[in-house]
Amino acid sequence: MPPTDRTADASQAAQQTRRSIAFLNVAHGIDHYVLGIYPTVVIGLELVYRRPYSELIVLSTAMFVAFGLFSLPAGWLADRISRRGMMAAFFIGCGVSLIGCAVAPTLTMLAVALFLLGMFAAIYHPVGMAMLIQASNARGRTLAFNGVCGNLGVSLASGVTAVLAASAFGWRAAFVAPALVCIALGIAYLAMVADDRHETATRARVADIVLPRNAAVVFFGLYTIISFCGGLTFNTIVVALPKIVDERLVGDALGGAGLAAVGGLSSLVFLGGAVAQLAVGRIAERVAPHLLFVGVVGLLLIGAIWSVRADGMTLIAALAVVMAALYGQVTVGDMVIARYTADAWRGRVYAVRYFLSFASAGVAVPLIAYLHARGGFDLVLVGLAGVSAAFFAAVAGLVAVVMVATPRVVPAVDAAPAE
Repeated sequence: MPPTDRTADASQAAQQTRRSIAFLNVAHGIDHYVLGIYPTVVIGLELVYRRPYSELIVLSTAMFVAFGLFSLPAGWLADRISRRGMMAAFFIGCGVSLIGCAVAPTLTMLAVALFLLGMFAAIYHPVGMAMLIQASNARGRTLAFNGVCGNLGVSLASGVTAVLAASAFGWRAAFVAPALVCIALGIAYLAMVADDRHETATRARVADIVLPRNAAVVFFGLYTIISFCGGLTFNTIVVALPKIVDERLVGDALGGAGLAAVGGLSSLVFLGGAVAQLAVGRIAERVAPHLLFVGVVGLLLIGAIWSVRADGMTLIAALAVVMAALYGQVTVGDMVIARYTADAWRGRVYAVRYFLSFASAGVAVPLIAYLHARGGFDLVLVGLAGVSAAFFAAVAGLVAVVMVATPRVVPAVDAAPAE
């Protein structure tokens, strides 16, 4: 092939990679945004349906259970068939499910639509992260920016949902507007990103760093604990944050300023986490990911303990520390897994990780309802601190395994067909 042809092919491949990463960044924001709609809308539904928060928030249990459960088949299908096809299903499926939420005539049908939303939203993390790791070669800044996009989705969900729900179109508009965006993005994704089915059989089957067998078993065993505790902590704070702000700050300090104030202050906390994650991504390129991992989770534990005793704007600061650490640990945790997992298996490994992480929301939501009914958010925050302590202990154990074991660094190898 002439040099000019090779240059043109390289340029085209680089452009395709940038385009794919751009869609993955947007998808991450969409993924977290759509999951954050109902936890904010539910505050207004207390008046619409005249039912208590503890009863209405349980409707989202189906969404979060599906979000974890369906990550397993999503990762398997992506590794075996097409990662691009699964991402297209993510965009369009989320859009259709959101429309279902908007037109649901009963609370039962709303729960069904939320379940479908969780099912399609489950696609992104196992599939999108495997694609991003491959496209970026696990570059810290790229992963951190992708994480920030997810943070922005969470950050905007509370504020934008509150504005849409308070509009003349009512709470259903909070579902319809993002539905149209999702469907449009899905159509654009299919048109602009090349098919990848020809790559399925050529992905590497050897990890960049290979642990001894016993150390690998302990490593991935600890990662199951880390994934569950991290998910439980994350989902507890994301689901409960709007109501924590409503009860512990807005109602007391601001005289019941309403849903807009709740959404705005919640978004401020989430944005604090988004900014911190950029710094974590840069640090991750200079510090061993497993060492940074234990430091970030230690910060999470400090913030969780602080939030138990904090009030007023001090509570906002404590929750911002918790969110900064939560988002930072996701980026670093994904980098750690990428180093010890072969590309051909990453979709399935990330599927298990995110299954445990997001299935924990099936525990988080009823746990919030149970603790809130018995001790308010004082008791919920105590529970959050307890789970954070278990999370930190598991990460410390993982770091010990990596440091004690003698991992083998593997140079680039020829790709072999995936099983």
